[in-house]
Amino acid sequence: MWRVLGLRAALLGRGTGRWTATRNSSASAKEAAEKAELLEVLEARVKQLQADNVSEVTVDRVAVAPLQKSPAPKAAVPSPAGKAPAPTGKDGGVSSCGAPSQPSRWVEKLKKEKWIKHKRQLRLEQKFSAAALPAGAERTSTPATKPRKAAVATESPGRAKAISPKGGTNPKVSGKSKTFHESRRATVAPSQDSPKRGSPASPCAPQGHEQSRLEEWPEMGELEGPMVQWDLRLKDKEDNKYGSIQLIIMSYLECCLFLGQPERAQQCLMFYHRSHARRKLLGIEMYNILMHGWAKKGSLNQIGRLFFMLEEAGLKPNLSCYAAALECLGRAHAPATVVKRCVQQLQEGGFHLDELFQGVLYKEDEREMVLKALRIIRPSFQPPAPPPAESCTSPLLRDFYSKEKPVSYPKLDFSLRELRERFQQQLEMEVSNTVTIPSVEAVKPVTEEALKARELLAALRSEWRGSLLRTLRESKAHMAQRKSQQMSLYPYLCLLEDTEYVDIMLQSLSSLPPQGESLLALARELGAKIYSKFAIRKKLRSRLVERLQRVYEDYAQLLARDAQLDSHLPREYWERLEASSGSSLLSRDCTWPHVLVVQLGAHMVELLVQVIKVQSNILNPSVEPKLIPVLYHVYSFRSSRQIGFIKPHPILTQILAHAAETTLTFDSFVMPMLCPPVPWTSPHFGAYLLVPTKLMRCVEGAVQHQLLLDKCPPGSLCSVLDSLNQLGTCPWKINQPVLDLIISVFNAKGSEKLAVPPPLSEAPKPSLGPATGPGPPSSRALKRELAQCRKKTVEMYSLRMDALYKLSIANHVRDQVFWFPHNMDFRGRTYPCPPYFNHLGSDVTRAILLFAEGKPLGPRGLDWLKIHLVNLTGLKKKSSLQERLAYANEVLEEILDSADHPLTGRKWWMDTDEPWQALACCMEIAQASRSPDPAAYISHFPIHQDGSCNGLQHYAALGRDVIGATSVNLMPCDTPQDVYSGVAQQVEEFRKQHAQEGMKVAQVLDGFISRKVVKQTVMTVVYGVTRYGGRLQIEKRLKELEGFPQEYVWEASHYLVQQVFNSLKEMFSGTREIQIWLTESARLIAKSGRTVEWVTPLGLPIVQPYHRSKSTVLNSAIQTLNLNVHCDANQKPDTMKQKNAFPPNFIHSLDSTHMMLTALHCFRRGLTFVSVHDCYWTHALTVDVMNQVCREQFVELHSQPILQDLSRFLLQKYCTSSLAEWRDKSSQEHRKLVELLSRVPKTGDLDLQKVKESIYFFS
Repeated sequence: MWRVLGLRAALLGRGTGRWTATRNSSASAKEAAEKAELLEVLEARVKQLQADNVSEVTVDRVAVAPLQKSPAPKAAVPSPAGKAPAPTGKDGGVSSCGAPSQPSRWVEKLKKEKWIKHKRQLRLEQKFSAAALPAGAERTSTPATKPRKAAVATESPGRAKAISPKGGTNPKVSGKSKTFHESRRATVAPSQDSPKRGSPASPCAPQGHEQSRLEEWPEMGELEGPMVQWDLRLKDKEDNKYGSIQLIIMSYLECCLFLGQPERAQQCLMFYHRSHARRKLLGIEMYNILMHGWAKKGSLNQIGRLFFMLEEAGLKPNLSCYAAALECLGRAHAPATVVKRCVQQLQEGGFHLDELFQGVLYKEDEREMVLKALRIIRPSFQPPAPPPAESCTSPLLRDFYSKEKPVSYPKLDFSLRELRERFQQQLEMEVSNTVTIPSVEAVKPVTEEALKARELLAALRSEWRGSLLRTLRESKAHMAQRKSQQMSLYPYLCLLEDTEYVDIMLQSLSSLPPQGESLLALARELGAKIYSKFAIRKKLRSRLVERLQRVYEDYAQLLARDAQLDSHLPREYWERLEASSGSSLLSRDCTWPHVLVVQLGAHMVELLVQVIKVQSNILNPSVEPKLIPVLYHVYSFRSSRQIGFIKPHPILTQILAHAAETTLTFDSFVMPMLCPPVPWTSPHFGAYLLVPTKLMRCVEGAVQHQLLLDKCPPGSLCSVLDSLNQLGTCPWKINQPVLDLIISVFNAKGSEKLAVPPPLSEAPKPSLGPATGPGPPSSRALKRELAQCRKKTVEMYSLRMDALYKLSIANHVRDQVFWFPHNMDFRGRTYPCPPYFNHLGSDVTRAILLFAEGKPLGPRGLDWLKIHLVNLTGLKKKSSLQERLAYANEVLEEILDSADHPLTGRKWWMDTDEPWQALACCMEIAQASRSPDPAAYISHFPIHQDGSCNGLQHYAALGRDVIGATSVNLMPCDTPQDVYSGVAQQVEEFRKQHAQEGMKVAQVLDGFISRKVVKQTVMTVVYGVTRYGGRLQIEKRLKELEGFPQEYVWEASHYLVQQVFNSLKEMFSGTREIQIWLTESARLIAKSGRTVEWVTPLGLPIVQPYHRSKSTVLNSAIQTLNLNVHCDANQKPDTMKQKNAFPPNFIHSLDSTHMMLTALHCFRRGLTFVSVHDCYWTHALTVDVMNQVCREQFVELHSQPILQDLSRFLLQKYCTSSLAEWRDKSSQEHRKLVELLSRVPKTGDLDLQKVKESIYFFS
């Protein structure tokens, strides 16, 4: 290692004239920069050659500062200052890893590379000298025709110059010849080229104090691998970059400060700041994090140094910097002169004091300390009043947010005291972070075998807990002995108590499936649990919980039935309360990047695999006793990829099966909330009380969505946030009779017909016995059957556990009222946050959910219940509402029998499309019809209204396509139009014509073309299915048909998909034109190197996260993990995915906009409303009102110039001067894009107002 450092010093010319490079003042700055880059590459290569046993995170070809796990160094006597002594650097000494350095082929290779590099450097110097101007000649300015070179020429040679905040050059750096012998540390130390202490660059530096030089910080290890020029796409409003490396650095800094170790955080920041190449990775946010850490300690010296570092990095201090400085001054009781200088610097930077209390997020007592500092010089200073709340900017909702008329919003059926008690229950659950509930699996009599197994399991867990604790502490001790400047996992292993890490590991061990789990998935799960627990711990340490409780208790007055306040939306009232409290509940916390979460989880998995042991004869004394691992690392193939799995030993599986434990443990966010969710007020705050939740869910590693939300004006998100809040404030309860029936079927070995998964005891067993002879056919058949049985068993286990989780959670809250907080995906489609049990689930889950609030049926409510039941059966899809109601009355006896004797009667309900929901509806109809006054019967049952092929409805409305609109029920009709049957009829006409012409495949298909064959393809073509995907769908349907000749399946499916697309083209001509326009626009945009972005009519910004795959390599002791990321915005866009996904994603954004508009207006009118995408739910009493609102908002939405607005947005974003470089290189492509985006598809003559009269638009 020290040989490498010696080489590094030699290359930089430290103390040796031999390696000194003379830089002539006339040498090209660009060439000097390139030379410095070459040196960086060699340094990285040297480090790479010696990293034989080092685990690191590699981002593309760049390894971030290693989060390592390596053997502990040899013990060394600490120095009097308490620091570890530096290892010797002689050839026979000890390397940085503690191992004796020995000559090897790498050493020889290193020497050879040193010599080659030396020769190249000499040649470079000769070229520099030859290109120099004559002595004394003045340098002329660069011609204006080459602005890029002119910009480069302003940089100092060798990157040794400090840059002023304004971006200009430092006049104190002379053009005289300098050498490379200057230490890199000197670039961050005060010098003649740096501002003096107390100058404007250091607004809070005290006068006359002794100051330690920055050179005292020990150097950190080098980045491994060549540096890359990071793309600038992932930036926020202040140009902070958010690639994986930046997120890792910020996470590391925050963890160090949380642990009270700002020195360690400073060393990390210095490592990147010291190198000009690495400094490019830093943003002002990283300096801010450290500033606030030192401000907590009242360290004026360190704050001053950080301002100098900002000056050197060419970064202008922002409001947060000055807030940290003033906070520090307030804590340190600084003299008035220093505070005045800081305020003067703030004002010279273009800021005003009032902005400190409007544009900065404060935590704990930071705001009070800033006020304290300001009142040193202005005793009567008062912070400004909070700014008025942002109003919605969408033209669709100007009337909705108008304050001209008094508004009253619905209340919850809870008292103020009850809501506050529920808040306390939810807070306790989130603080505990986990919830243990009883399982609904049949409670078998506790046998002696089960008792012994439980005792054995308890003893083993106790032993494993001790072993894990011991090993974890040893691992941490080894990491702590390393040089603290190396960024490692050590801080992340100190965030929680050691016992909490062990609890997380043992919890994952108990939930590990018998077939095992992929190492990547298990590591991700463990890392995410640690992050979630840390985020909650961080909030608990601050005063956030106390402030949250005060605000929530006041907020409950808006919801409680016994409070008068009802004229505010939840978001508006919460913002008002938060502003009056004097501090924000938002936090500046950094989200851990995916690669960090996986590596931390992989470390936990390593401990589990290495430590957890069991005696081999623990269940069978006849076996030879020896310690064996409980977990094994094996490889399996998925398609053509080799996947690492962590699989439990059969001994553990058998012990768990014999113990038959009757409890399940979940994370708190898995459970429904016990109180109304916190309203969303920003992209960073809402839903749960403490559990970190994203407003916009996205794939792992994607940060561009959050950055886009942060950049948009707050007013543009008001309507989106309000609609999510409306969905989240709907209270629910459990339909107990239906739940009990499902549990009884679940414990009676399930039922595939009723979608209740059977237990593993019902898994298929191989029918073939062992091969009796060596013949290959029987052996191959046995292997094939074994593989099929194994696959079926895995599927059965997954489905069984999913049902067990849902039913157990439902049973746990069977006597309670609960809520589902909501968030959305990147297209704006809304989802409940709890992952297992919610109303987006299957037929089983939906059947056991009821509205907690009941409403009388009213005059038409019972009819709507009956129509809803017929809809659930799937029997009368082409019939009118009157015919469906008549059919329900005809089968009323069957309905009542199903309600009274669901499992012992005639079981009519079992032969329906949605059997459990149908049964629940039968029970509701029976109770309502038997009540004295059905109209007064209080019903909690949700009634659904479904869109008729909603994607095609939006396309037909966009294109004003009369024929297409009629096919999807946008036009009034006496009976519902079925687009699937219409397409099937059109395809049949084509088939007859081709059969008469003698086409064989058309003749074979006679009698086989039906609605079912084409339905899936028609349904998904609007969402971007290709001809290839459509052919596979039709092929699957044809294989299910009895009597169809299987030898014609491929040819017939190929023929049919062509005819389906031709039929849709004829029936939806406007739709096809719009789809082609969207697809081609996305193709050209992606080809230009940009991702497709747009803004919904409600102002929600959307970006498609489809990029070329980037492989991130993560080394662990078990295996090398290859993280394939397809959403990294620093990679080029995936043109194929961008163009294929744009049409369906754009339509999804429109259907989510329609749903949000409907939700807000239903809330204004006092309705209970929830949705499952394009399926809207409400009480039977209010179905007619909801249908009216739904149609009005669809017409209002499509009355906007949606395509014209999209065209203008795309032209402004992709065809302006920001793409001048691309326009110059590909003028033809640019002209083509401008022409295409300007040519909006023509529309037809559809009268949108007719939609209001269409009964079957949603039905």
